[in-house]
Amino acid sequence: MARKVTSKTRRVASERPRKPVAVIDIGSNSVRLVVYDGQTRTPIPLHNEKAICALGKGLEKTGKLNPDGVKMAFDTVGRFVKISRALGAGSIDALATAAVRDAADGKAFAKALARKTRITVQTLSGKQEAERSALGVLCGIPDADGIVADLGGGSLELVKVGNRRMSEHTTMPLGLLRLTEAAEGDRDKALSIIDKALDKHKWVSKQRDKTLYAVGGAWRYLARVCIAQMNYPLHVLDNFTLERQQAISLFDVISRLSQRSLEQIKGVSKSRLAMLPLGAAVLERLLEVVKPRALVFSIYGMREGQFFKDLPAAVRKQDPIISLAEEMARAAGRSVEAGYESFAWMSGLFKDESARQRKLRLAACLLRDVWWTEHPDYRAEQAFLRVLRLPFLGLGHEDRAALALVMYYRYQSEATAPIIEQAHALLAESRIERIQTVGLAMRLAYALSAGAPGWVSKTSLKIDGEKLVLRVPGSEPLFRTGSYDRRLKRLADHLGLMAQIRIT
Repeated sequence: MARKVTSKTRRVASERPRKPVAVIDIGSNSVRLVVYDGQTRTPIPLHNEKAICALGKGLEKTGKLNPDGVKMAFDTVGRFVKISRALGAGSIDALATAAVRDAADGKAFAKALARKTRITVQTLSGKQEAERSALGVLCGIPDADGIVADLGGGSLELVKVGNRRMSEHTTMPLGLLRLTEAAEGDRDKALSIIDKALDKHKWVSKQRDKTLYAVGGAWRYLARVCIAQMNYPLHVLDNFTLERQQAISLFDVISRLSQRSLEQIKGVSKSRLAMLPLGAAVLERLLEVVKPRALVFSIYGMREGQFFKDLPAAVRKQDPIISLAEEMARAAGRSVEAGYESFAWMSGLFKDESARQRKLRLAACLLRDVWWTEHPDYRAEQAFLRVLRLPFLGLGHEDRAALALVMYYRYQSEATAPIIEQAHALLAESRIERIQTVGLAMRLAYALSAGAPGWVSKTSLKIDGEKLVLRVPGSEPLFRTGSYDRRLKRLADHLGLMAQIRIT
């Protein structure tokens, strides 16, 4: 008998195991809503939407918010609040930044907006905005060491990060809208304004040979242009990294590109093109002053900083990559315990691995069966692409490519798909060999246990001289047949060893 569907059953079916959280960023140029999936260690966007309101347009001359932008912001935030509640958000953080903070009518605007939408609107101080930008980067890169630079429409925040915390910081009215108006469109005048502002903050020039983390929409679009100019094999913005001189040379080339050339670059909106040359100029000047070892573009910023700030202390201490891998395994209905078991079982093959290699291998073992619902003919490809292009992984590009390749070799022992060439191009041959070893070992572990916990640990895998030895208990019927002998031989051949099964 079919079950009658009522409003109550629809409501129960749509209930989520955790409450989403919403952040509304009321910026000088855009107003953006991000609804995150819940209070997990990794901020996973459930919905992401923005509107260009240009609240800060004309602020440099009038000292007040743009009237047209105010009207649009009221409508936009009203829509965003409705969306957040419709998606079941347990909290809505509305944060106003530089334009509202500095405008003569900013306080009245924030009060009226709160009254109309029935939410609390917090106007961040320069220090608070800088701190949240730093927290956003630390959310994705806990070991970040250098300066976080967040360029918005109304301000530029600089924050020193290291040892998993932030220290010195400054905020300057050098956002792209205000800088354009102050310089009256003159690039040289804009650079002079930047130089005078930076000269007041001597600590900035004392962070050389570390890393500069670029945050903000303008610089994300600049990263897209760099990727296109370089024919870079991985079209992922997060943690896209350039050496300092390489970045300066690229920015010089980009500054000479025609409007038509820029418009042809995929993912660069026309509304951003006008600001792109000045955004590149600000970043180039920072590179010359700070003299970092490398420039890293981060997709995590102020909104993710707010998300991270509100997490329970115990969750904040988790490793973002391992936490995400565990979450993905659980969501796919696969055993996290079996992942840890496989990781420990194969560890004898990797005695000289670094802490970073060890963490990536653990993440791979946790993710090993996540793509079980994909068609077997496409499972390797889908697993590879999913990891390679995840928008919220927080990994450097080499590590991202390495993890994606491990997942490919987990499902496919031979590299037959052309798509994996882009990942191979980022990695040394020795690292690819290690990646193949991890993937083949995971295939063997699955052949032994079918992914169920408690079985792999009843066996052992060791290198004994010129042999790769798998010990299995003779008393267990589970191991008396199966395809694991073929998987063992494939792994042994890869390692240049003889395969041997010993019954204990």
